[in-house]
Amino acid sequence: MATKIRLQRFGRKGYAFYQIVIADSRAPRDGRFIERIGSYNPNTNPATIDLKFDRALYWLQTGAQPTDTTRTILSHEGVCLKKHLLEGVKKGAFDEATAEAKFDAWLETKNLTMQKIKDNVREQKKTTAKAKLEAEKEVNKAKMEALGKKRADLAAAVAAAAAEARAKEEAAAAAAARAKEEALPTPKETT
Repeated sequence: MATKIRLQRFGRKGYAFYQIVIADSRAPRDGRFIERIGSYNPNTNPATIDLKFDRALYWLQTGAQPTDTTRTILSHEGVCLKKHLLEGVKKGAFDEATAEAKFDAWLETKNLTMQKIKDNVREQKKTTAKAKLEAEKEVNKAKMEALGKKRADLAAAVAAAAAEARAKEEAAAAAAARAKEEALPTPKETT
């Protein structure tokens, strides 16, 4: 039986995540599997990989063939490097302590690199959020200035209309007073 290490799709449309499984090569993608050795979620930044390292190494050593994507995942997690180092120990190229030292050095470098990537993503999010906040403040400031100008223009228009109405009332009152004076009989002079 030819075994494969491959991904089994889960999730909804547009938001897929995968289980890393050992399956017969003739089984359907989402069908029967022999063992589940981990999960892979590409929706996070960086992608989340949960892997049973020992079981993946065991299956690689027994001859299971990974698909291209799972080979990349296994390489990223160090399973392929560990297998390579253990084969070097079997051939006598170096001893097991040297292999462990090499693997630990690689793992330390990988962890530092991943931490730098996570810090960089965090900093990018902070700067993006700060830039959005500043842009929003500028937009709000422009809106407030426009609103203040509009209110000032409206207040000036209301004041002008009120002054005009007062002027009309005063003119009407003055005209009424003149008409009243003209309508009053003047006292006649006697001589």
